[in-house]
Amino acid sequence: MTEVVGSGTKSAEDMTRTQAAEAMRRILDGDPDPTTLGAFWLANRWKHNTPTELAAFTDTMCDRVEYVTPDADPVDCGANYDGKGRSAVLGVAAGVVAAAAGTPVVVHSGDRVPTQKQDAYKHVLDELGVATELTPGDSAAMVDDVGFGFYYQPSFNPVVADLFDRRDRMGVRTFVNTVETLANPAGASVHLGSFYHLAFAKKVVETFQQSAFHDLDRVVMFQGMEGYDDIRPGYTKVADWRADGEFDDYEIETAEYGMDFETEDLGVADVAADSARLTREVLDGDRTDHWYDAVALNAAVRVYAGDGADSLADGLDAARDAIDDGSAAAVLDDLRAF
Repeated sequence: MTEVVGSGTKSAEDMTRTQAAEAMRRILDGDPDPTTLGAFWLANRWKHNTPTELAAFTDTMCDRVEYVTPDADPVDCGANYDGKGRSAVLGVAAGVVAAAAGTPVVVHSGDRVPTQKQDAYKHVLDELGVATELTPGDSAAMVDDVGFGFYYQPSFNPVVADLFDRRDRMGVRTFVNTVETLANPAGASVHLGSFYHLAFAKKVVETFQQSAFHDLDRVVMFQGMEGYDDIRPGYTKVADWRADGEFDDYEIETAEYGMDFETEDLGVADVAADSARLTREVLDGDRTDHWYDAVALNAAVRVYAGDGADSLADGLDAARDAIDDGSAAAVLDDLRAF
């Protein structure tokens, strides 16, 4: 397959679904020589993968994922596993608020995943004193008991976690960085993610459409900070697809929803520790500043994606109510006690 995808910028060919699935199977089995694997990954990065290839990679991976589906149907938040290094991770606070507003949320990540190896969901939850190194069964129970759940990649997707050393030595991201976020370990019907460019959101939607494993009802993606699932302040594009409708994209001015500040205002010195501290402060009602507004809007997107509100504005009202009446703080207490 390296000969197919790596013959040159103009002569490289796309793989068939069968070829891509076989390539992924060999990677997960540990078959390729390290040099061959590196060449294959880099060739795919230069070539750019098609939705057909990504769907084949994803389905082959999902065949080896340990799925435990909660009774609830949460919104699946698949942020980049290699984390953030400059701005706060808002997804824990936003997910807890959404859960308090009646929309269950699932997040998942690894631990210092290449290439960035920066702070992700796990590290913020660790700072909050929340159990993270859970079995998939415990993760599903967390969703049903609390409304917010965390799935740990080495537990539910060990074959990809075992690729850590090879990925680390590559020095650049590979298609594994994309497909690992599409594992959907809770079997949710809604996926929420982020993109730098709208074309990537369209590719993710087409990947889910061509996947034989996933059968989603909705995909909502937006331009996130540092490629993470934290909506960035300002003029932001949103992609919204429903299985019974068409792909739609539109723009929002986040200032109209309370985020009337700049991206730099969400910067922090210590991503994990500061994100955890800000989560506690916002949910405890100790902040009414831009951090409160950022958490509320990100929670609103999750509520809206999960059809817990008919509009983003309605989702924002529900999110603010959940913070203001103390129910979000109660969910965080339950999460820490789980």
